[in-house]
Parts: sequence; C-alpha cells; structure tokens
Amino acid sequence: MNVKRYLPILEWAPAYGRDQATSDLVAAVIVTVMLIPQSLAYALLAGLPAQVGLYASILPLVIYAVFGTSRTLAVGPVAVASLMTATALSPIAEAGSSAYIAGAVLLAVMSGIMLTLMGVFRLGFLANFLSHPVISGFITASGLVIAASQLKHILGVQASGHNLIEIVHSIMGAVGNTNGYTLAIGVAAWAFLLLSRKHAKPFFKALGAKPRLAEILAKTAPILAVVATTLVAWVFSLDEKGVRLVGEVPSGLPAFTLPPLDTGLWSQLAVSALLISVVGFVESVSVGQTLAAKRRQRIDPDQELIGLGTANLGAGFSGGMPVTGGFSRSVVNFDAGAETPAAGAYTAVGIALATLFLTPAIAYLPQATLAATIIVAVTTLIDLPALGRTFRYSRTDFGAMLATIVLTLGHSVEAGIIAGVALSIGLFLYRTSRPHSAVVGRVPGTEHFRNVLRHDVELCPKVTFLRVDESLYFANARFLEETVMDLVSEERKLTDLVLVCPAVNLIDASALESLEAINERLHDAGVRLHLSEVKGPVMDRLKGTELLEHLSGRIFLSTYDAWQALTDKADPEPEISRVG
Repeated sequence: MNVKRYLPILEWAPAYGRDQATSDLVAAVIVTVMLIPQSLAYALLAGLPAQVGLYASILPLVIYAVFGTSRTLAVGPVAVASLMTATALSPIAEAGSSAYIAGAVLLAVMSGIMLTLMGVFRLGFLANFLSHPVISGFITASGLVIAASQLKHILGVQASGHNLIEIVHSIMGAVGNTNGYTLAIGVAAWAFLLLSRKHAKPFFKALGAKPRLAEILAKTAPILAVVATTLVAWVFSLDEKGVRLVGEVPSGLPAFTLPPLDTGLWSQLAVSALLISVVGFVESVSVGQTLAAKRRQRIDPDQELIGLGTANLGAGFSGGMPVTGGFSRSVVNFDAGAETPAAGAYTAVGIALATLFLTPAIAYLPQATLAATIIVAVTTLIDLPALGRTFRYSRTDFGAMLATIVLTLGHSVEAGIIAGVALSIGLFLYRTSRPHSAVVGRVPGTEHFRNVLRHDVELCPKVTFLRVDESLYFANARFLEETVMDLVSEERKLTDLVLVCPAVNLIDASALESLEAINERLHDAGVRLHLSEVKGPVMDRLKGTELLEHLSGRIFLSTYDAWQALTDKADPEPEISRVG
C-alpha cells in the first residue's frame, strides 16, 4: 500500500523549511481574522450556537493538513452547507437546542463517514452526476434563500420558513415590529461591508499599499465591522434596547463529543448528509483545482474525499458542524501566500486562541452584524445571468437549472438539488436514447467522410456508410435497430451497410443483442453488415461473441478501407450528393 497516497503530508513535510513556514504563518493570520466572524455567522445561519462555528474551525483544519492534497484550500463552515444543515435539522428539533446541536454533530460524522468511504473506494466520479448548471442553479437559489433568511436579524424580528416563499411571507408579517436600533446596526454593517468590497482595495492602493497587500487588507473588513458594532453594543447597552446579541459564548477548547446512536435519527438524516457531502465535495474540489492550476500543481479528487471526510469526522467528534473548502477563504489563503496545508493548521491555532480568550467580547456582538456579513458574502454566489447564458446554449441544461432554482426557492434545498440531478440524468438518458447518426460519404479526392446533409460527397448506391455518434447501451439499442431497418427499407439497391463507429466507446450487453439482431435481419434481406473504426477496448469486448462469429460482413480499420473494398470500381462514376 502506498502510504503517501493516504497521507499527503508525507510528501511536503520532509522538505518543509523556514521560508515556507513564514509564508504559511502570514497567510494563517489573515485567514484567522477572516474566519472568526465567518465561523460565528455560519453557525448562526445553521441555527447553532456561535461556539459551534468556532469548534468546526479548529480540529478539521488540522486533520485536513494531514490528509488533504490541496496546498491552499481553507476548510471550515461555509454558507451553503450551513443552510443545508439548518434545512435538515429544523424538522427534528428547535434551533439551538441540545437535540439540534446533537443533530449537527451527527450530520458532520455521517458526512465524514460517507466522504471517507467514497475516497477509499475511489467514488469521486459520483460527483459528476451534479452537472454544472445544476450546481450553479442550486448555489444561486441557495444564496437567495440565505440572504432572505438573514433579513429577520437585520430587522430584529421573529420570522421563520424553509424556503424563500415562507421566509418572505413570515418577514412581511413581522416587519411592523422592526427594532430601529437593530436595523441601524444591520444596515450600517451591510453598507460598510459592501463599500469595503468595492472600494477598500483602491483605497489602500492609494495609500501606497501594493496590490496584493491592498487586496488582503480589504478582506479584513468583516473583522472591523465586528469590532466596531461590538463596542457600540457594549458602550450603549443595546441589549437593553431590544438588540439581539450573540450572548455568552463558552470559553475553552471543544470537548470530545459522540454523535447520538439513535438509528431512527441516522436514517432520517442520511439523505441530507449525503447531499451535504456531495455538494461540499464538488464545491471544494472546484476551488482546489482552480487554485492548484495557477501554481501548476494538482490535487487528487479521491484523496480529497478522504481529506474532507476525516475533517468532517474531526468536526463531529469535537462538537462542530459539517465543513468543506470555502471559496473566499481559500482565495485569501492563496493570495496571502500560503505554501502548504500547514497554513490551515496554523489557522486552527489562531481560532483555538480566539475560543480561549476572545469569547467574552463576542457576547456583545450584534446578530445583525453577522447577518450583514452573511448577506454580503453570499451575493457572490448569486449568478442570475447564468440562466440566460445556459438558455442560449442548451435548452435541456437550462431546464435542469431552472427546475433546481424553482424547487430550491419554492420548496427546499434538498428538493431542488434532487430534482436537478434527477432531471439532468433523465435528460441525458433521453438524449442518448436517440443518438445522433448520419449517412456519410467520401469527400472527393480525400480519405475523409462527412455527413451527406452537410457536404458535397461521393456516394455508392450499393453501399451505405452509417456513422453512429454515441456509445451503444440499453437505452438506445432499440433506436439503432429502427434506424438501420428504416434505412435499409429506403435503399432498394443496398448490398452492404457499414456501421462507422469512431464515437462508440461502449457496447453493452443490450446493444450487443441488438447488433446481433441487426446482423440477422440484414442477412435475411440480402445485405451484409460491416463495422469500421471500432476502438480497441470495444473490439476486445466483442472478441469471442456471437456477433463476430456470425457477422455477415467484415471489420475494417478505417472507413476509407471499407470504401475501397466495397464500392464497385466498374461503376462509371460514383453518385455525388449535393444536399445541404
């Protein structure tokens, strides 16, 4: 067994030096400053006490440094996973209750087990069932739901709901009870963060900071908002004026926690845990691959499953919530110069120190500030123009994307992503069940063959070349039979039919039976069946089958070889198609 495959730390740790340590420490300080408010905010979004977000930002980061393959991925709580956690737990317990916290721990442990097992058995390909339009639609819709769910904290009202319709309806009914102080803090924090996102970098550059430093400093705006509003809430005792604060946060490192062993609860949360796992993995790998490519590095998706899985196990057993690689933190970590995953371990030390010594100050942090932080952060997730781009390029992908958005907004995040995946798979099966095929002819004077409907090509009345542009499997086997027989019935002079197979990467058992049936029917009709350009792996599977034993025709290396062997040289001139 290759130990380094499962312990990537063994590849970079032996060569770890002072220069790398310095770069990692600098990046860790910056990410720690950014991660503290995010951890608190995403715990709030998940309906969990603030300390749970901090707990999920300690041990998971250390574990990922051991098992992860990305040099710059920053693991921790993220917006979409937090929303999915809240959606999964809200039907089973009251937010913030001990049962609710235990459910979050169980979700993290279940996700960890699922991801780790998927990595061990190299099942990373399962994430491919989440097409990009489905993921894009899901994240856009989730961003809208997340932003709407935080409005109650900005207004200082009681509201609830599992989807956008319920949330908006609940907030509209409670808007008359808006707390003015809370609204002022929330709007001020939101405006500051929004302006910082747009103008902080040019401001610091104008002061003489280098572009990279200016960008990093701009990312620290959330911590400034946290410090400022915490001081205001403390000095003016805003809690006495109805402003909801984070409240007392236990200091100290997280204790070892075991998930509940209720089998009914495990089965109830199984689907949610799987969706959180797969969505988190896709998001994490996308970010990791993007950043790795910039440095000509690579990540191993299967090992990333193990890295994220063990990180989630660490989160669960330390009283945290599900975690994955965050886009904004990872970009900041990359830009700050992180060289190795050790930067994540150093960040964990920073979060641990904050958990030990800063929790008394966190008690005065207004929830409206965290809500503003979430709203500004998730605006980067919302990509409504993608609907137009997808519609113009592919109606079927647009349909899957739209269904994901509508169901996520109108029903739940789970319904949205399940519907999107199901629709994507269904549309794929439909498209491939009616594979594109074309009668092709020879381009005059060449060895190339093209569609008779698109090019002027040479044809032979006795030989038809049918190119199949799809792998052959159970869903399209019968369609191929019908296509061939329709073609034969139209061509009365036909003596030979050549199936041109350059795009056929697979012939399953159903398709094999169909080819055998085609061969028999053509033989009965006095037509020989030939194959050309059959790929090696496909040919290996066909060897020893009855199809090759009873094939009425031949197998040609190329379509041009078949043309030379089968066309009648005695004919005065081959017919030339002028169609299209």
